This record gives sequence, C-alpha cells and structure tokens, in this order.
Amino acid sequence: MKPVGVKLIAQNKKAYHDYHIEETLEAGIALTGTEVKSLREGRVNLRDSYAAVEKGELFLIGVHISPYEKGNIFNHDPLRNRKLLVHARELRRLFGKVQVAGYTLVPTKMYFKDGRAKVEIGLAKGKTTYDKRQTLAKKEAQREMERAIRSRERE
Repeated sequence: MKPVGVKLIAQNKKAYHDYHIEETLEAGIALTGTEVKSLREGRVNLRDSYAAVEKGELFLIGVHISPYEKGNIFNHDPLRNRKLLVHARELRRLFGKVQVAGYTLVPTKMYFKDGRAKVEIGLAKGKTTYDKRQTLAKKEAQREMERAIRSRERE
C-alpha cells in the first residue's frame, strides 16, 4: 500500500527572500536508495542551490543530501548533481525564459507526494537590496498588526 498525500521534507525560505518567484513547477528527482532514506529523515539543505539545463536535461545543482548513516559503501556523494524529471515541452519553455529574460531556476520545496520525491522549482528573478528591505518591512508591519489584534482580543 502506497502512502497517500504530501509530506514536506524541506523548504527554501531564502529563495523567497532573494528572488521574486514568478511561477512554480513540480518535478520528480532521480535519486539513489540511500538518498531517499536520507530524505525520509529530513536531512537535506536547499540553500544556495539552483537548477540548470545541461545537454538537454534539467539538473539540480548544489543541493546537499547528507549521507545515510547506515549506508556504508553504498552511500552517495552529498553534493552530486541530480537529474530532474520534467516533460520536454516544459523544459523547452523554461530554457527559453532562462536564456532570454534573465530568469533563474531555484528549488523552493522538496516533498514526498504519494511516496515519490518531488521538488518544486521556481522561475525566479533576483531582488535588489531595496526590494529585500521592502519585503522585510512588509513582514514586520504584518507581524505588528497581528500582535495588535491579538492584544485587543485578550482585553
């Protein structure tokens, strides 16, 4: 019996801080057995990673999946490039946008969906320092409003 539903493994919050995410795409990942076991333990880091098209295929670069503790000689290289599984039509569309419009592909989430490892790739455009400060100011204002509402509810 396959597990049903979505189980979040990791999120790349830094991607939302450093980039404007225009759209997202779900892709499968080609993994080895010990990598899947490490993912099930949640031992993955998406920070400073990106996706790139090489030789007509999409690869996830810079994702650190820690070696499985009980994996002995069958363990994997933690920083190896991993192939992403997307339809050819989606790959051509993404490649066109990355080439022409100055976008980059950034992983935003990694999760299990119906027992299969998936990664959410965001088509992103870099933020300037001004934009980053503006985003932080909006978040802070939102937090202040929520605090004020909570304090009024208690009274």
